[in-house]
Amino acid sequence: MKLTILSAKDFGTNLKCTIHSTGKLGFTDGTTKHLELTENSGIKFAIDESDDNTLYLINCKQWTPDAFKVNKAGNYFYINAKALFDRLGYDYRKKSIIFDMTFIPKNEEEGDIYKLTKREKTRPEKE
Repeated sequence: MKLTILSAKDFGTNLKCTIHSTGKLGFTDGTTKHLELTENSGIKFAIDESDDNTLYLINCKQWTPDAFKVNKAGNYFYINAKALFDRLGYDYRKKSIIFDMTFIPKNEEEGDIYKLTKREKTRPEKE
């Protein structure tokens, strides 16, 4: 028998990110710390076409031209992925779209991979 210890430290933070009505993808403070985001970081995305176009986020420690550049405003980290979300048909203007992030334990050269599970709710209309 081979036992693997599952540390509570690995499950203490609920990782999530949200598409804002501007098309920017914002990260919670806990997610920012967990991913160790900096202004030199990059984010790539992948789709599993065989699994209902499930979206994956790849955390790159260094930005490359293939990745979305991580930006910072105050203490807040985000990427401008509006064009990507438009192409994927996400209605982020009318709906609040939140992704719960689940780490996929693979040893990829690209970076750590997270499965994005989408939750949606209708945004309140502005008066």
